[in-house]
Amino acid sequence: MTARNLSNSKARRSWGFLAFPLLALAGCSHGVLDPQGPVGENEKLILFDATAIMLAVVIPVILCTLAFAWWFRAKNRRAHRRPDWEYSGRIEFVTWSIPALIVLFLGGIAWISSHDLDPPKRLTGAGAPIEVQVVSLDWKWLFIYPQEHIATVNQLVIPVGAPVHFTLTSASVMNSFFVPQLGSQIYTMAGMTTHLNLLASHPGTYAGISAQFSGDGFSDMQFDVRAVPAGEFSTWVAGTHDAAQRLDAEQYARLAAPSVRNAQMAFGQVSPDLFDAVVHGKGTVPTSLSASPRQDPGTNP
Repeated sequence: MTARNLSNSKARRSWGFLAFPLLALAGCSHGVLDPQGPVGENEKLILFDATAIMLAVVIPVILCTLAFAWWFRAKNRRAHRRPDWEYSGRIEFVTWSIPALIVLFLGGIAWISSHDLDPPKRLTGAGAPIEVQVVSLDWKWLFIYPQEHIATVNQLVIPVGAPVHFTLTSASVMNSFFVPQLGSQIYTMAGMTTHLNLLASHPGTYAGISAQFSGDGFSDMQFDVRAVPAGEFSTWVAGTHDAAQRLDAEQYARLAAPSVRNAQMAFGQVSPDLFDAVVHGKGTVPTSLSASPRQDPGTNP
């Protein structure tokens, strides 16, 4: 290999090492480091503040380690070994007080922030609050709009600027509801409800995921969150009401059966007591609805 080719090869490797962290950061453009709502923004701020506080300890320790290794190298005759030295009260005070203060500082930030960002705490926004009931199924998400009397599968449409209050449960095993760009994740469990409040500050389509392994179809248990202007949301609700499908006992039993890679669906009418029936049934097909036996995982019909 010629010197020129060797130089070009080294240059390509150098650019490769530089490109890798840039590509890694590019992956954050649709994740937790690219928040699109007040909850996500505050969580990002907490993450950065905590990182900066911890770096105030990590960086000096790294620098001191390098400085000590350089000063006490074998060739440095000015570095003296003191075999009889064993204790210094001032050094002990510094080495214990600084970490203690940092732990207290981080603990205070976490305490205050955890109360400010408590998932059940209601948010204020420009629009009227929206209620959404969420049911995690095998392996899909069912969203019920009790005020609008409609429902969707694997698609969540919300108005920009309006607080959204989620009431969540599971019709099967425990799962986790998470929209990284909007904020906090929260668990769904059979026989009980959890509450989460989010708000989208900007229009867009945001990825929602299942953040809890729940079986064969876990990797495809994803949904879209569409944040649209209030007028477009009203138009979407009116259009969904015209949908031919109705979420009745037979349709719910079909949804409750395990299936993977489920397409988005919409229902123009929903039984008003469906969500409560799922909760009181502890995640099973409600006894008030006709049930069908569970089938092997497959594509949703």
